[in-house]
Amino acid sequence: MTTPSELHNMVQAAYSAIALAPSENRLFPCGRQLAENLGYPADVLDRLPFAAVEAFCGVGNVSLSATIQPDHVVLDVGCGAGLDTILAAGRAAKVIGIDFSLEMLQRAQLCLEEAGLLNKVVLLKAEAQNLPLLDASIDVILVNGLFNLNPFREQAFRELARVLRPGGVLYASELILKEP
Repeated sequence: MTTPSELHNMVQAAYSAIALAPSENRLFPCGRQLAENLGYPADVLDRLPFAAVEAFCGVGNVSLSATIQPDHVVLDVGCGAGLDTILAAGRAAKVIGIDFSLEMLQRAQLCLEEAGLLNKVVLLKAEAQNLPLLDASIDVILVNGLFNLNPFREQAFRELARVLRPGGVLYASELILKEP
């Protein structure tokens, strides 16, 4: 039986490997075809850095459906290569992208540079269950596939509630497994 910590480490290693070589990934769906299948329009994907689209590993299109105002601070939890982060940054005052994979964050950093968004986005290496943010500091939270593979999801939910300001909104997309 796999312990929660072992599962966490295995998922982190898998996502880190995708960041380094998306075309070699055989564990999780990823890339442009996945993004299109989830409803991201081709013309939107065409305008994004290739490296963000290539390593996209989401399960929905939360950044497109989220209501984001120009004065909002947005938190993208599990930001990966930065696809949703970049889309949110085009509409928000500030975006904080958090991921537990250093390799994904390095890829996201390159994508943000290419998109010219370094002044609007802060990337942090952190766990969803231990967010390095102030209480009630976030207007909108985006979560695009994080809970299903996070064995510490209860703590993650508590952290998201802690950092969300009163009246703030969490947009989440997730897979539900019926069997192992």
